[in-house]
Amino acid sequence: MLHGFVELRNFVFIMQLSETITSTQNPKIKALMQLQQKSASRRQQRLFVVEGRRELMHCLSCGYLADTVFLCPDILRAESEYDSLMTSLPRCNVVQVSPNIYGRIAYRSGTEGVVAIMHMKEHGLDTLPVPDAGHAPLYVVLESVEKPGNLGAILRSADAAGVDALIVCDPLTDLYNPNLIRASLGGLFSVPTVVCTGEECIRHLQDNGIRILTAQLQDSKLYYDTDMTLPTAIVMGTEATGLTPQWRRAADAHIRIPMLGILDSLNVSVSAAILMFEAVRQRQG
Repeated sequence: MLHGFVELRNFVFIMQLSETITSTQNPKIKALMQLQQKSASRRQQRLFVVEGRRELMHCLSCGYLADTVFLCPDILRAESEYDSLMTSLPRCNVVQVSPNIYGRIAYRSGTEGVVAIMHMKEHGLDTLPVPDAGHAPLYVVLESVEKPGNLGAILRSADAAGVDALIVCDPLTDLYNPNLIRASLGGLFSVPTVVCTGEECIRHLQDNGIRILTAQLQDSKLYYDTDMTLPTAIVMGTEATGLTPQWRRAADAHIRIPMLGILDSLNVSVSAAILMFEAVRQRQG
C-alpha cells in the first residue's frame, strides 16, 4: 500500500491508496460501470458517478459525500493536478487505475483523470425555503421532462439565476443520469432538486402562498407583463404535450413567450431560461 498524508479542515489523516487496477474485470470497476449504465443500480444503492476534478470538487463543496474515488496518476501528474487533488480529498476509498482503464471508465476526454462514486442527497418539499419578510422564493417546476440534456441545461440556468429550488414532478428521467450531470455542469449539486408528484407539489405551493405561473400558449398573457417579484413558481411541461389539466386549473396566471416566427415552440430549456431571467430582471429592478 502507498500512503498519503492529507490535511483537511484542521485535521490530518492517512489515506490508503490501493495498487493500480489494470483490468476491467476487477469488481470495483464492474461496480462503477454498472452505476454509470443502469439507473436501477443507482436507485437501489443510492449512489451515482461524477467525472472530472472540477465536478468532483464542486460536488463535495455542495455537501455530497464521496464513497470511492478512482484516480489515474499518469493523467493527473501530466496536468500538474495530482498534489492539488490529493490535498483536497476527504476521507474515502481511493483507487488508482491505469490510463487504459481510465479510458474505459471515462465518458469523455479531458476529465483530468478523476471519476468518483458519490452518495445521493435527498431533498424534500419540506426542506425548501418558504416566503418570509425578507425573501420571496423562486421555484422552477417541471412536469414529466424526459430528456436528460434539457433537465441538465435547466439546472445550469437555475444556478445562474439563483433559483431557490427545482421541483421535478412525475419525472421520466433519472436525476443522476450521467448525461444530465454533465449537461448541468454541477447545477444538480448546487440547486436543491426535489422529486414528487404533481399533486404533492401543487398542495405545497398553495399551502405556502407561492404563486403558480404556468407557461402555455392558450389563454395566457405575455410573461413580461406578469409580476414575478412575489413568491413564484414557474411551471413548464413537455415540448410535445405541454402541461396537464391539473396544472392549468391550479395556476394563478398563464404566461407565454411571444413567438414571432413560423414555429410555435421553443426548446424547454431555452424557455425556462427566458422566464427565470425575467424574474431576475424584475427582482433586481
